[in-house]
Amino acid sequence: MRNHGNLIKWNDDRGFGFIAPAQGHDEIFVHISAFPRDGTRPRVGELISFEIEGGSGGKKRAVRILRPGSKASPHRTRRQEVSTPKRSPLTAVLGLLVIGTIGVYGYTAYTSRHSVIEAEYAIPTVVAAPRQNYRCDGRTRCSQMTSCAEALYFLQHCPNTQMDGNNDGEPCEQQWCN
Repeated sequence: MRNHGNLIKWNDDRGFGFIAPAQGHDEIFVHISAFPRDGTRPRVGELISFEIEGGSGGKKRAVRILRPGSKASPHRTRRQEVSTPKRSPLTAVLGLLVIGTIGVYGYTAYTSRHSVIEAEYAIPTVVAAPRQNYRCDGRTRCSQMTSCAEALYFLQHCPNTQMDGNNDGEPCEQQWCN
């Protein structure tokens, strides 16, 4: 069920705040990840629409936030962790040996059939690198990025970014680029 309310507190450095629901209930926690990734920072006093989920410790938290006039996006659900059985290091080594053996066999079989390719029959191919569709849209912090490549683009091309605390040229080392 969708609820409406106003953002009454916001800590931009830490990426969270609180919402006062229009129905007059207690304040509800909200994290930056619940907002749409449209480059617009949350503002105190902003009217928003949200859904409520139970957070850690039984506390309520706002999720899937929409701003007035924006289109609803498909619901994203968190993947539940699937526990995998523990395997011994010997199993991993044996698996790598099997994969390596199959790879060597396949490579030798392939090269024996295609050992000689004459240069006059070879057609040069150009493989274009995938184009990144990033643009400077006001985001400046690691919590607003979705990948290391995006953080690097913003650090190199956009002004006033705050993603490289130790000035080594590598952004978001604790979140994305580790």
